[in-house]
Amino acid sequence: MLLSPAQPGRRQFRRLRVEQHWAKIIEAIGEDLSRPGLADTPKRAAKAFEFLTRGYQQSVDEVVNKALFPSDSSEMVLVQDVELYSLCEHHLLPFIGKCHVAYIPTGKVLGLSKVARIVDVFARRLQIQESLTTQIAQTIMDVTGAEGVGVIIEAQHMCMMMRGVEKQNSLMKTSAMLGSFRTEQKTRDEFLSLLQLRR
Repeated sequence: MLLSPAQPGRRQFRRLRVEQHWAKIIEAIGEDLSRPGLADTPKRAAKAFEFLTRGYQQSVDEVVNKALFPSDSSEMVLVQDVELYSLCEHHLLPFIGKCHVAYIPTGKVLGLSKVARIVDVFARRLQIQESLTTQIAQTIMDVTGAEGVGVIIEAQHMCMMMRGVEKQNSLMKTSAMLGSFRTEQKTRDEFLSLLQLRR
């Protein structure tokens, strides 16, 4: 089932290619694309996959959009429980969880929603959780010029829950500590205490 290679636009051409590949995958597992329930599935799957990986079409500059504001605050800023949805690059299965981001400003603070948008830019790509955590932390550091940044992600991975070892209650936690969050124990302790994760 091949679709027309016409290029009404780069985005649409990319979606058509993904649609063709979904059709081949569905046929390869033994399904019949002509049956009513599957007739439009390649198109729907291509559109969904485009949404789930839209981070490739976004840049940090676009999502931040100059939303940095002068501030005299030098106290910790914490954005907790940012919902996170990503795709494991090993099996293309979802991992779902929450991200906690903290930073200590040095004259500038970032618009609140922009923290969540930065999380999404990197989460909406094929990822492993370890890299995702580091990318978010380094970007917040670069954008704000902060004294330090701390990021913790807690997520459940469908590649462990739906297949393989099938462990339903496993939770993966990763952290990235930059600047004063790495060098100052009291800064890390404050971060973990605010999150009620300190042991």
